Amino acid sequence: MLLKHSSETGLANPASLPPGPPLSPTLALWLPLDFALGAAACCGACVFTNPLEVVKTRLQLQGELKARGSYQRHYRGVLQALWTVARVDGLRGLQKGLSVGLLYQGLMNGVRLSFYSYCEASGFTQAPGGSLLAGAASGALGAFVASPAYLVKTHLQAQTIAAIAVGHQHNHQGVSSAFASIYRAQGILGLWRGVNGAVPRVMVGSAAQLATFSSAKEWVAQKQWYVQDSWLVSLNAAMISSIAVAIAMTPFDVISTRLYNQPVDELGKGRLYRGFLDCFVKVTRKEGPLGLYKGIGPAFFRLGPHTVLSMLFWDLLRQAASKYQV
Repeated sequence: MLLKHSSETGLANPASLPPGPPLSPTLALWLPLDFALGAAACCGACVFTNPLEVVKTRLQLQGELKARGSYQRHYRGVLQALWTVARVDGLRGLQKGLSVGLLYQGLMNGVRLSFYSYCEASGFTQAPGGSLLAGAASGALGAFVASPAYLVKTHLQAQTIAAIAVGHQHNHQGVSSAFASIYRAQGILGLWRGVNGAVPRVMVGSAAQLATFSSAKEWVAQKQWYVQDSWLVSLNAAMISSIAVAIAMTPFDVISTRLYNQPVDELGKGRLYRGFLDCFVKVTRKEGPLGLYKGIGPAFFRLGPHTVLSMLFWDLLRQAASKYQV
């Protein structure tokens, strides 16, 4: 079921969206369909960007709580890390955690985009600062719901042979066994371990995207480099915005990865970090401020294509859906 677009809702403005694809300029979708299409669009993007997610995870775990220069660097950059993973783990190693990554993208973005659409349709985003608050809240909700999937994804993407291993190795046999072993050892709450790092991560990413995408798109449009309404305007704006998102989000991303991947004791408590602030303090103290920016290269190269691909897939899906609007 589709509802015709109303200009008062502002749904046509992609600049007011949280990170991810913009809403179609011609229609507002039924909420469950909005969830499904948002999830499908971002899952499609995930297939192409997952290798960069694998590399980013390895770089963020490399040299954990060690001073610079005091550890062996298996991964020295985006291209070298991609080559190392492919050489040692095989080409399939570049897609480690893909299935649970798709689950995470589907849940997180489906919840986030549909919740934001609801806030927008209700008029909440029209209030001063409403779009930023709605974007942050929708991101926090999506991150919380999808946290177990991100936990397992991080574990699986960190796993490799001892010769190039970084961080704690959980040695799961697969996605289902990972969920089962975490549940057996730590209970239902164990599946949400690390969520205190994931929620601020996505909230900051959403806020950074919302604050920069609209101004970047307006600036590119004013330059008149492309014909009016060209998809290249959104592509350029997304790439510019992804720089701001990568800079703002990477420290939170590093902390989130560390919290998710750390080993736990018999009570399910982390052996390395007590929580978000403790992780922040320990990383900056042991690894220096730049330790919070480990993996920023692949993070940027992932955010740009992922955002653009999500937008393109989203538009195509909505155009197809518009043929059946009533």
